[in-house]
Amino acid sequence: MPTSPALILASTSPYRRELLTRLELPFEVAAPDFDERADEERLFPALGPAEYALHLARGKAHSLVSAYPSAWILAADQLAVLDEDPPKLLHKPGDSDTAVAQLLRLAGRTHHLITGVVLLHAPTGARREALDRHALTMRPFGAAEARAYVERHRPLDCAGAYRIEDAGIKLFTKIEGEDFSGIIGLPLLAVAALLRAAELLPAP
Repeated sequence: MPTSPALILASTSPYRRELLTRLELPFEVAAPDFDERADEERLFPALGPAEYALHLARGKAHSLVSAYPSAWILAADQLAVLDEDPPKLLHKPGDSDTAVAQLLRLAGRTHHLITGVVLLHAPTGARREALDRHALTMRPFGAAEARAYVERHRPLDCAGAYRIEDAGIKLFTKIEGEDFSGIIGLPLLAVAALLRAAELLPAP
């Protein structure tokens, strides 16, 4: 019977996969069997953005325990939240018109990216968690600029309809946070700390 790998990344995101590769640690990728939208209307208002991000990451990690019963499972979920009353959760736009509409809603305003990270030890259920937060302020811009960016760079799989790592950086005036990789989807400083605590990375 094949041995389960030491670390599983519970994600289909190419961005998270590329980021985790930077830590030079062997891992495999598996798609979590978890419906992120199933309880959103009930749980997001009840839990708030930070706890809801962790709830989603926990769900992704736990969904792979039966498939990888002897592994560490790393999962993350990122929320894009616009400060309104109540807070507005932004989803991946999926099409160009929705992407343009999202950008125009964010133009001239500050929104937050909140990433919950969970490292789950499948054999014991032991769990380590971390949160990464960024406040991002966009400059004012109009529909023509928003559509030109969307049509050229196609950020349809990104909540908020932008990518910091391409020309989307031109849309911003200020970014506040501790770890730039967190904006892309996996805060490597926090992940490395979790992995060191689990003795999957060297520690002093």
